[in-house]
Amino acid sequence: MTILSFFTRASRAFNGYPASSKLLLLCTLSLSGGGVVAYSEAQVDASKTSVQVNEKDCKKKRVVVLGTGWAGISFLKDLDVSAYDVQVVSPRNYFAFTPLLPSVTCGTVEARSIVEPVRNIIKKRNGEIQFWEAECMKIDAANKKLLCRYTVENNLVGNDEFSLEYDYLVIAVGAQVNTFNTPGVLENCHFLKEVEDAQKIRRSVIDCFEKAVLPGLSEEERRINLHFVIVGGGPTGVEFAAELHDFVQEDLVNLYPSVKDLVKITVIQSGDHILNMFDERISSFAEQKFRRDGIEVQTGSRVISVSDKETTMKLKAKGEICSVPHGLVVWSTGVETRPFVKDFMGQIGQANRRVLATDEWLRVKGCEDVYALGDCATINQRKVMEDITAIFKAADKDNSGFLTVEEFKDVIDDILERYPQVEHYLKSKHLRDVTDLMKDSEGNDIDKVDIEGFKLALCQADSQVKNLPATAQVAAQQGAYLSKCFNRKYKWKDNPEGPRRFRGSGRHQFHPFQYKHLGQFAPLGGEQAAAELPGDWVSMGHSTQWLWYSQTSELAYSGVGGIRLDSKIHFRKRFKPYLRQQQRTLSMKMALWAI
Repeated sequence: MTILSFFTRASRAFNGYPASSKLLLLCTLSLSGGGVVAYSEAQVDASKTSVQVNEKDCKKKRVVVLGTGWAGISFLKDLDVSAYDVQVVSPRNYFAFTPLLPSVTCGTVEARSIVEPVRNIIKKRNGEIQFWEAECMKIDAANKKLLCRYTVENNLVGNDEFSLEYDYLVIAVGAQVNTFNTPGVLENCHFLKEVEDAQKIRRSVIDCFEKAVLPGLSEEERRINLHFVIVGGGPTGVEFAAELHDFVQEDLVNLYPSVKDLVKITVIQSGDHILNMFDERISSFAEQKFRRDGIEVQTGSRVISVSDKETTMKLKAKGEICSVPHGLVVWSTGVETRPFVKDFMGQIGQANRRVLATDEWLRVKGCEDVYALGDCATINQRKVMEDITAIFKAADKDNSGFLTVEEFKDVIDDILERYPQVEHYLKSKHLRDVTDLMKDSEGNDIDKVDIEGFKLALCQADSQVKNLPATAQVAAQQGAYLSKCFNRKYKWKDNPEGPRRFRGSGRHQFHPFQYKHLGQFAPLGGEQAAAELPGDWVSMGHSTQWLWYSQTSELAYSGVGGIRLDSKIHFRKRFKPYLRQQQRTLSMKMALWAI
């Protein structure tokens, strides 16, 4: 763009402003070594402008967002904040790139590399977003109010509690660690849910080694101090076990050579296999990899208590109870709903549920103007059999009591969008189209079907309804989807874009949320990883590790919060893997000095 065209556009932009203010625009062209100064006068009535702005702000609906994780930040990232009064409440004043949390526990990546301050994120938006570092204690659904509290212990003056009103509430608080009420877990286990957890584990691992090399200890005491137990064989537990093994073999054995043969890592899994949510080939590959590395995997074992010195578990196959001494225990067995969300669920008639139930548009069932996304909620997909009679009636335009192939085709797209389990059912049966379901009892194609035949054709589709996994991938997609709905809320109010309403007339205002699975990775240490990608593609080994490095780097660079990995880490992972040991050793030495 030329300088002349720039100022021409600028003058057009300022054209039409009322009188009496002066705007000074200064442009410096560093490349040419010179500068251009342009001075423009426009008359503005300050009192009028102030009144207009205030009136505009009063008309804005207040949107309160709880949480600054993947779901909450994804929502804020794309929301048109000029159309709403947006306020964010979270006890965590940063966004964390959680896929790299296990790497923080062992110093592969520094904590500062995977976090981005929330205030840095919101200041980049056009419009004002207010952020409060506090924890929501209670949701008053009847009065549309929140009770919040500043939870950091300090001696600062002023009240710690305050209340907020909302027009729309977005609950994106994630979940907390699920201990299953196992005795001793809260007191004696480490968790891996937050950045602070990863940093605490890192310090504790070093403490275990420092204690083990003290004079006067027996070999058995040293072995106990260096026995690291991971409870839970899911992706987080497995990745931490792999990171810890690499950390020990590549760094700590050089710093503590006298105890290098006494280290033991044990993964305890209640199921029959680790990574049981992955393809069986990946589970088998991971178990074989761990056996080669000397990581013990105890499957079919349920932990029943944890003390400060030992972990007690029950072996399902034999029914026996045994205990193993430990130096450090990391608990990674799943998540559960936060207390204030449970209280809110009781207010709206969802007390018997495990997590908040929403409809396909992420609206909380039983509470108007409240949305929930991420780990704290699950979509309660509507069953096609609940509306089967209404669907038949809507499709039977001539009221003949039969559906022809053409009438069936007329509602296919709306059925597939409103009830995605129908499409999954078709795929499971290797059928190309919904009309392939129109067959008689002998399997022959027919030209029309009555209500009973229609019910029979779709009666098994609801068996394909599945809950979405509690992953960052799901949360990020839900946040992006909901922001688009908010941006078009008023535009599409009179011109709905969603599927046909089979119960009632017209169409739904928006398309329902549809999750697009992009695959999942499981880093296994030793420059190896496993991946399960769309299209039933399973990949394992060194090449997959490069894919994982590329994926995490790209996500970090273009991610939700604009995270930037350390240049050294990014360079090492993508271009200089042979620097792995030297970089990590240096990082470890720096960590020791810091501690």
